[in-house]
Amino acid sequence: MVRAGGAVVAFAEGRKDSLADDGDIDVVARRSLDGGCTWGPLRVVADMGRDTIGNPAPVVHPGTGRLTLLTSRNEHGVMAHRRVYVQHSDDAGRTFSTPREITGQVKPDHWNWYGTGPGHAIALRHGPHAGRLLVPGNHSYLPPGSSAYRSGAHALYSDDAGTTWHLGYVAQPSGDALRLSENTLTELPDGRIYTNVRDDGGTAPATRADAYLAPGGGRLLSPYRPEPGLTGPVVQGSTLWAGDRLVYSGPADPGARRDLTLRVSTDHGHTWHPGPRLTSGPSAYSDLVLLAPDTLGVLHEAGTRSPYESLTLTRVPVSQLTG
Repeated sequence: MVRAGGAVVAFAEGRKDSLADDGDIDVVARRSLDGGCTWGPLRVVADMGRDTIGNPAPVVHPGTGRLTLLTSRNEHGVMAHRRVYVQHSDDAGRTFSTPREITGQVKPDHWNWYGTGPGHAIALRHGPHAGRLLVPGNHSYLPPGSSAYRSGAHALYSDDAGTTWHLGYVAQPSGDALRLSENTLTELPDGRIYTNVRDDGGTAPATRADAYLAPGGGRLLSPYRPEPGLTGPVVQGSTLWAGDRLVYSGPADPGARRDLTLRVSTDHGHTWHPGPRLTSGPSAYSDLVLLAPDTLGVLHEAGTRSPYESLTLTRVPVSQLTG
């Protein structure tokens, strides 16, 4: 989800046949012109026929206002060997260009799975890399001499408003403690990048891991560490800088995808404190956006019996994000 001009644009995967992660899946979007109170019709943004295209990661360039959308595709029902695409909107999400493949620019040959986002990407605002588009990603790779794939996290970036793309930092922890998956990035006021990742089946006693990147996102400043302060199930999460603090959104029940709760850090992600709980019912994926300087928007999956019944936008005053 992003704010583009006077519009808020929310993206999702349109899964036609089932809740499965593969199959006939398109990228869809809706626009709001009143800060998320009402929404326009659902529109298809990317459609690859019977193939899956998903993992939308949108970002708006602060200078041009262009909305850039990164997505990933798996062909012919095969989850492996995913491909990467980019498209643009110059009218605040009303229309989009045709998806253009950039796989060769950002995916090494020995990588297999490749996921962008899902959730917003970022445009850097501080230091010599101001204006850079930085997109979170995750991948699987085959280590030399091994027959078993491992998982890692990475970023991709563009310094020309989305025309050409490059691979940024790459993290591939050894051992079994962390298995990095869906990734979210936030630029801190000092220019460093905070990265928070889903730990999908590692042996560490946490379901989240985090680290810091050098300004620009080209390298890790420290290895990923388990983050026990963000309790919850194995699921995607989102982070955003709001006001003078870092915010994380995700389910808080360690045993199930429910209790979507904001967590707040006043020390750039070193420690976390409970914030507002948005729902006590089933809930899963989420994404954060600043609807206004004093209002946070949380787009999240929610339902009564299942977290996948609806997408809901909750508006939260930044003043309620007390640590």
